[in-house]
Amino acid sequence: MMAQYLALKADHPDTLLFYRMGDFYEVFYEDAQKAARLLDITLTQRGQSAGQPVTMAGVPFHALENYLGRLIKMGESVAIAEQVGEVGAAKGPVERKVVRVVTPGTLTDSELLSDKNESILLSVHQGPRAKAGLAWLSVTQGVVHLSECTHDEVGNWIARIAPSEVIYSAGVTQRFEEQLVELRHGGVLTCPLSLRPDWQFDAALGERKLLEHLGAASLQAWHAEGLQHAHAACAALLTYAEHTQGRALTHVHGVRVQRNNELINLPATTRRNLELTRTLRGEEAPTLFSLLDTCMTGMGSRLLKTWLLEPARERTAARERLAAIGVLRGAGSGSNSPWQMLRAELKGVSDVERITARIALRQVRPRELVGLGNTLEKSHLLSQFPRAPEPFLAQLFDDLVPPADCTQLLRSAIMEEPAALVRDGGVIATGFDAELDELRGIQNNCDSFLLELETQEKQRTGIPNLRVQFNKVHGFYIEVTTSYLDRVPDNYRRRQTLKNAERFITPELKTFEDKALSAQERGLAREKFLYEQILDQLQSHVPALTRLAGALATIDALCALAERSLTLDWCAPQFVNEPCIDIDAGRHPVVEARLAETSSGPSFPTTRA
Repeated sequence: MMAQYLALKADHPDTLLFYRMGDFYEVFYEDAQKAARLLDITLTQRGQSAGQPVTMAGVPFHALENYLGRLIKMGESVAIAEQVGEVGAAKGPVERKVVRVVTPGTLTDSELLSDKNESILLSVHQGPRAKAGLAWLSVTQGVVHLSECTHDEVGNWIARIAPSEVIYSAGVTQRFEEQLVELRHGGVLTCPLSLRPDWQFDAALGERKLLEHLGAASLQAWHAEGLQHAHAACAALLTYAEHTQGRALTHVHGVRVQRNNELINLPATTRRNLELTRTLRGEEAPTLFSLLDTCMTGMGSRLLKTWLLEPARERTAARERLAAIGVLRGAGSGSNSPWQMLRAELKGVSDVERITARIALRQVRPRELVGLGNTLEKSHLLSQFPRAPEPFLAQLFDDLVPPADCTQLLRSAIMEEPAALVRDGGVIATGFDAELDELRGIQNNCDSFLLELETQEKQRTGIPNLRVQFNKVHGFYIEVTTSYLDRVPDNYRRRQTLKNAERFITPELKTFEDKALSAQERGLAREKFLYEQILDQLQSHVPALTRLAGALATIDALCALAERSLTLDWCAPQFVNEPCIDIDAGRHPVVEARLAETSSGPSFPTTRA
């Protein structure tokens, strides 16, 4: 077993390895000492390996997410090794494999992610002649961002992107590495840094990976051709992300190139002093984002934050949003306003963006699929909302139409209140699969069979306190107290001796036991097989679900801005051709809200409804 562990650890030398053993995840040697210190768990020793005591510590499997969350906040990465072999068929230790690696920049678990924040992985490539290539993505979004800049501009880009983890090549110059260290000491770079092999930063590999994901022969349509340094960063980015997820990122479907001259310049000091998303003390409120964010979904909140932190110089997007907000404000009053009717439907909507990514990565849980099914039904109602002449808004409602047959598949395949995990059973709906229904029928008939057998045996043997029962250790048995052992028939075979009773098995009961226990095992195996088939069918719907998630998030953010503009009595800005800012009787929105809160109590919601 230790040989198996050490072989897995050799492939993940710089990562804590959680090794599944029964109901616990164990860590050994240096990992155990580190985990015990970080998590405040008990450090023990057991047996010897190579003549030395084996230092170990462990956490219960059902509490894994809690411990992972604490480690990720500390900037640690964790490899999860699960049992993948059959227990009964194994000669020696059951086969285990690392099924996923959890790092700060590649999180997909809803339990570990904040509703309003993305986990972003950034790859930095040092190119020649003071050039640098950047590539970044959120695994739950599936869009790769590319950019190129000078070495001196890397700090501003890191401040703008706000990554959760940065990877860079082991082949960078000492001066470039010192620059990254200076950014950390200066408070610009606050996330973990991870070294990757220099060969992974290959421009040709990065371009080929992008073309495979896009299903295209050229990157020209995305204006991403010729960015050799960014392509090199992208190669390492996608390789690392695929390594952590244990599979290809099939949901990565888009590429966006960002250039310095396309975005309004917001240096790190400006972002900090404007307190857009964090105060100077590092708190999340009061900020401009906390004032604006009344979104009903996490998707909307994250998109609104992106709009704040990545303002484009080109006015088209801003004009489209302002026109859409004008329509959503409407002429109605009270609950008749378009934004209010839409927000009423958006309440309780699931995070389709993250669920879709987990479907593509085959990590989605049954209850998330139930939430997705409910959201698709709401989305269908939203798509029928009266259309406005504004093209941008009209396209959003077109994107809300659920993919064909997806809703019906989820409704027919998954129970309304399934178990948390597929391995627990009770996930696939009754009526979806005849074979599974038959196996469940055998399990459900156990109680009635045992009662009938008990009545029959009492009459046949004349033993009044005879009992037919079941437990997980000894299976099915007939229990007879010592005082009636002289009435036991010849076909009873002793199974267990107790202090005041004997337990027996009969050929009839043994036959039923084999059938019932087999039905339970086969039923669980059948559910796992069917669940994988459902995931297979959902893969074709991932692009449509991604568009639907984007539409829901955009409508939610626009409705929040419509509500804010009315509640705070804001007017839309007017664009002019010459560079100027002309504000009449304006006041700082956050200061104004704080003054109103101080004088008469809160006048605006600071958290999502």
